[in-house]
Amino acid sequence: MMDANPILAETLRGNWVENRHRGAYVVTDADGSIIAAAGDIERPVFPRSSIKSIQALAIFARQADSQFALTDAELALACASHTAQEVHVEVASGLLSRLGLSAADLECGAHQPIDAAARAALRAQGLKPSSLHNACSGKHSGMLSVALAMGVPTAGYGSREHAVQQQVRACIEAVIGETLTETKCGTDGCSIPTYAAPLHSFARGFARMATGQGLSPETAASAKRLFDAATGHPQLVAGTGHPDTLIMTAFKGRVMQKYGADGVQCGAIRDKGWGYALKCDDGSLPASLAMLAGLLLQIAAPDPEQRTLLEGFAHQPIKSVRGAVVGEMRAVWR
Repeated sequence: MMDANPILAETLRGNWVENRHRGAYVVTDADGSIIAAAGDIERPVFPRSSIKSIQALAIFARQADSQFALTDAELALACASHTAQEVHVEVASGLLSRLGLSAADLECGAHQPIDAAARAALRAQGLKPSSLHNACSGKHSGMLSVALAMGVPTAGYGSREHAVQQQVRACIEAVIGETLTETKCGTDGCSIPTYAAPLHSFARGFARMATGQGLSPETAASAKRLFDAATGHPQLVAGTGHPDTLIMTAFKGRVMQKYGADGVQCGAIRDKGWGYALKCDDGSLPASLAMLAGLLLQIAAPDPEQRTLLEGFAHQPIKSVRGAVVGEMRAVWR
């Protein structure tokens, strides 16, 4: 029996530890050499939305970027799990309109905006959310551009067997250096396939995206443009007050950061050429954020302003319904 992953975060209520959160992380260079690691980094995990920037390489692989003149804002949204603020909806709908498509062509499904103000605005107008408000509408709009560039039907583009998803899968395999298999495949919340692979491979993939090493010249150039677009438009990658947006804004292009559902965090320290991948075993997003902050405090060489931001994520206050601080989610670094 394998040893359990180490405790990397814990919840403190009053003066007592209430919950302990185990996880694993790894930091590598583009060759896969380990800079830092803890826990089982070879256990396959679903990366979920943390690898949207890698999935977006399909846009370039099929020249949809040039055929449809995708802007940096549209590319940033293709890497996003956005909160459905007005700007997110506008960018997604603008791309769809230019493609000759609409929200009805999106296969991600509709859900309420993540952003509270956006939810309130919809309610005030008596409107229901559409697929444009889905956190993944930017990614799906990008995938529709791939279908059109390939000359294949847009209907069913989210299915595992569709040519678009086959292209996305090939792009992921080329970047992380792993063959993705049907034996470790599921369906993500936005209805596209998600494949499990080792944390180590995802960290190496982000290092390759940051440096271009191990990639073809064309893919390296595409990766740089995607990272530049995302870090240059952090508001589009998540939204106001979201940790991904705040971290990338604070680090001014040095850090590419993206969360995924169920406690995954992936990214790159671009100036160091390092990629990282982290998974909280119990899927807690707040715990994974505390773990991420602990990691970035160690490896990202933060300046005082950046350190203050990360310390806030590494020590998240827990409040009662009345607003009193009653505990803390905190990183336990090792």
